[in-house]
Formats: sequence, structure tokens, C-alpha cells
Amino acid sequence: MKHHSEQLNENKIRLTAFVSFLMGFSQAVLIYVISSYFKLATGTENVGIFYAVSYGIFLIILLNLHKVVRVFGKSNVFYFSLLAKISAIVFLIFSEPSMAGILLLMLYIVLGHTEWVALDIIIESFSTDKMSGRIRGTHLTILNAGFLFGPFVSVYILDKIGFNGIFVFSLIFNAFVFIFALIGFRKVNHKFEQKLKVIDILKKVLRRKNILRIYYISFVLEFFYALMIIYTPLYLRDLGYSWENIGLIFTAMLIPFVILQYPMGILADKKTGEKEFLIFSLIIMAISTIGAYFIGAGSLFIWAAVLFATRIGAALIEILRDSYFFKRIDGYDVDLINIFRTAVPVAYIVAAIFSSFIFFFLPIKSVFLIVGIVVLSALYPAFKLQDNKCEAEIENYAK
Repeated sequence: MKHHSEQLNENKIRLTAFVSFLMGFSQAVLIYVISSYFKLATGTENVGIFYAVSYGIFLIILLNLHKVVRVFGKSNVFYFSLLAKISAIVFLIFSEPSMAGILLLMLYIVLGHTEWVALDIIIESFSTDKMSGRIRGTHLTILNAGFLFGPFVSVYILDKIGFNGIFVFSLIFNAFVFIFALIGFRKVNHKFEQKLKVIDILKKVLRRKNILRIYYISFVLEFFYALMIIYTPLYLRDLGYSWENIGLIFTAMLIPFVILQYPMGILADKKTGEKEFLIFSLIIMAISTIGAYFIGAGSLFIWAAVLFATRIGAALIEILRDSYFFKRIDGYDVDLINIFRTAVPVAYIVAAIFSSFIFFFLPIKSVFLIVGIVVLSALYPAFKLQDNKCEAEIENYAK
């Protein structure tokens, strides 16, 4: 493990948490209805190609983002991404579901994820390794508290007003994000000095086996998100569920992200490390996802319970993979952070291309079997991880 010194800035951590809440809420308002917009604009459920192209562009940006940060600084990259995303939302308000609207939503996806990576880099600038689980747990808990109510609000607005109402609502919250970020991050504009080519960064990652292993686990989690976010709402609509019922199911489904991540971050820091619970979480997520295949129409309660179980696993993996990774890098490893976050576009590209092909031959509900099997494949690298030492282990070693 790499040893380095970092300085904690609690005021910045608190401000980042508030910004994360606003960002999470504004993104959740849109994220679960984007596939429905694509379907409405094209007339087909096979909308994976739009996600594949969006995340392909995002992947190219990520592989070169360290160069942009080196020139312009961390906060400026964040500001640009956010302002460009706000501009895309403004144009969406005045666009009907059409190819132009699809292109604007694809731009929204690209800029939204770039914005999150820039925030990641900013957070690492004023974090410390020994508190990584708690800091990341706080960040994710507050972020997901914003996500918790987003689906319910979005489907309510969609049902009553339509997509234009969702875009206006999203614009308002993104404007608040920009105001508070401008106040808080304007002096956090450290520049990245190291000059590495993409191939050099990849070689750097390949030499660090545990980074590679946690990357694959992250890829599997993002693959899960990709297919579940795209196809679960479409499948539930096909089963006859109203948008109101889907909103209730998704709100219940997201509760684990709010109640589990901060306690898990503390536990990983102080008592256990990350490895054992990563293995446990992968098993939970795989079994419950495969179980969703056998529900069929079912009841609203059964769907909420099964999807709730899948998110117990996902919530734990999300905090544990971040805690593990950020304990092994520091704020100057912008290149490694960018590579680590390529798990998002890579997973969405693979998922979108794979689903676009496979759903020509299989029913849409087969997504649950496919995702469950892919999640199980992450057990091997999870078992091979070298665990981080928790505070209790460090204290015992010192004695």
C-alpha cells in the first residue's frame, strides 16, 4: 500500500456533503425516466445504443481528464461540466421528445458523470486515508438521501406534467448546486502536475494488482446499475405498474443507501477493513437479483422487497469499494481516480451493447439472470484482495 500524508478539512467535507445532496436529488429526478424518454422518442424499448454512445464519449473524456485538470484545475473542471449540463437542460425544456432531445439527454449523461468525477477529485484533496470509510460513507449517505426522493418526485411530475416539468425541476436544483459550489470550491483549484500518457497510467494500474481487483468489482457494480436502471422501469411498465407505483417501489428500494453506508464506513475504518463485507455484499446482490427473474407480475410489496434486497448489496459494495480504493491513493493520484471511474462508462458501454444484442433473442426479464451471473463473477477478485488494515489492527500491531 502507498504511504502518504494528507490533510483533513472538515468544513470543506461538510460543504461537499451538502452539494452532493443537491446533486443527488437533481440527478435522481432524471435518471430513472431517461430510458422512457428514449423509448417515447424512438418507439422502441431497445434503447441501449444511446447509453453506449454516451458512455463511450464519457470514457474518452475520463482517459484524458487528468490532462484537463492539470491545465485548468479541479474546481474549474467541475464548474464547466455543471454549467454545460445546465445549458443542456435549458434546451431540453424547449424540445419535444425527438432526436434533438435524445442528443441533449446524451450530453446530459456525459456532463453529469464528468461532474461527479471532478467532485471525487475535489473530495480527495481534503480527505485523510484513516477516515476514508467515514468520509466516503458520509458523502454517499447524503448523496443517496437526495437520490431517495428523486424517483418519487420525478414519476409524480412525469404523470402530472410530462418531461418538460421534470427538466424545469432539474434546472432549478442544478442552479442551486452551481451557486453553493461556486461559493465553496472557488479556492480548491489545485492543479495536477504529473504528465502521463494514457498508456503509462494503464501500466501503473496493471502493476498494482489490488487496484485492478477493486476496479473489476466496481465494474460489476456499475454493470448492475446500468442494466437495472435502464430496464427495470421498462419491465415494470410492461407488467402494468403505474408510474406512481414505480415511484413508490424505487423510493423503498433506495433506502439501504441512506441507512447502511455511513455505519459500514465506520465499521470498515475501525473494526473490519473492507474485504469480508465486500464478499458478503456480492452474494446478497447476486442472489436477490436472480430472484427478481422469478417474480413476474407479483405484488408491489414483493417487488419493493426484492429490489430493496438488491440495493442492500449494492449500497454496501458502493461504500466499501470507494473506501478500499481511496485508502490506496491520495489527492495527487488524479490519473488513478480517473481510471478507477472509467468503470462507469465501460460498464454502461458493455451493458448497452450486450443488451441491445441479447434482447433480440431473450425477453427483457432475462436481464435479472444476466446481471446476477455477472455479479457472481466478482467473487474471485474479492477473495484475492489484500485487505486494508483497520484502526483496531493497527493499534494491536503497534502494541
